[in-house]
Amino acid sequence: MQIEPVKSYLLQLQDALCAALAAEDGAANFSTDQWQRAAGGGGRSRVLCDGAVFERAGVNFSHVRGAALPASASAGRPELAGRSYQALGVSLVIHPHNPHVPTSHANVRLFVAEKAGEEPVWWFGGGYDLTPYYGNRQDCIDWHRQAAAVCAPFGADVYARFKRWCDEYFYLPHRGEPRGVGGLFFDDLNEWDFDTCFAFVRALGDSFVPAYRPIVQRRKHTPYGEAERQFQLYRRGRYVEFNLVFDRGTLFGLQSGGRTEAILMSLPPLVRWEYDYTPPPGSAEAELTAYYLQARDWLAAAQDH
Repeated sequence: MQIEPVKSYLLQLQDALCAALAAEDGAANFSTDQWQRAAGGGGRSRVLCDGAVFERAGVNFSHVRGAALPASASAGRPELAGRSYQALGVSLVIHPHNPHVPTSHANVRLFVAEKAGEEPVWWFGGGYDLTPYYGNRQDCIDWHRQAAAVCAPFGADVYARFKRWCDEYFYLPHRGEPRGVGGLFFDDLNEWDFDTCFAFVRALGDSFVPAYRPIVQRRKHTPYGEAERQFQLYRRGRYVEFNLVFDRGTLFGLQSGGRTEAILMSLPPLVRWEYDYTPPPGSAEAELTAYYLQARDWLAAAQDH
């Protein structure tokens, strides 16, 4: 196991993601914020604000160290509690202006838990998911085709397992609905040797732009009005609820003493809650939850399309 090649890849990935997103926006660039953490380590946060396409896009790199693994990282693995650790990763969240362009999130990370006299315990985690406000069948199919292509070289069952994991993880139990149309999610990945796990993480990280950018290009000029904008802000509330209540990455960042501004850059700049709102039956807004926000087999849907 070697950490430096992973760190080098993650820094290159952050550069590549920011370059692609800035090129797609065309009107704004990312600001860079280098930060250090008193407990050890630091990061490089990059945020694009109020561009032509993206209302906010954040792409963070961090490499932090600590004397004791936080509970959010050792949940379900009590044997790791109290170990010192290193954690490094890249995470991004994109909140577009146009309600017809989905929000998207991606993350790849490596944890190493260490204890004197014992071999380090390592694992990778990450994934990506898509959160539309106005559903589009072809976008969902193409998104999942890209996800399946990433997984195919690593085993016939990998896409199905990590797709199901994503559906189960990005779920709001108090709302009884998923956050979006899913994608891939995995944690505690060490079932293969280190090099194979790292190769999978690279394949996933490198596939994000080819998966997301064509959707942005197809939808960013779709006309919309104030009603669509207000619905987008309302649905963003679900995103905030998940990130603040359930997201393990947010909890880890806060529990480990990370930089709060970098941790919460995942939140949209504008959001609204409306009491007891129900979309009109048969509307595009109602279709979002009735059809798109379901644990659906999008590859099978492609065959029916």
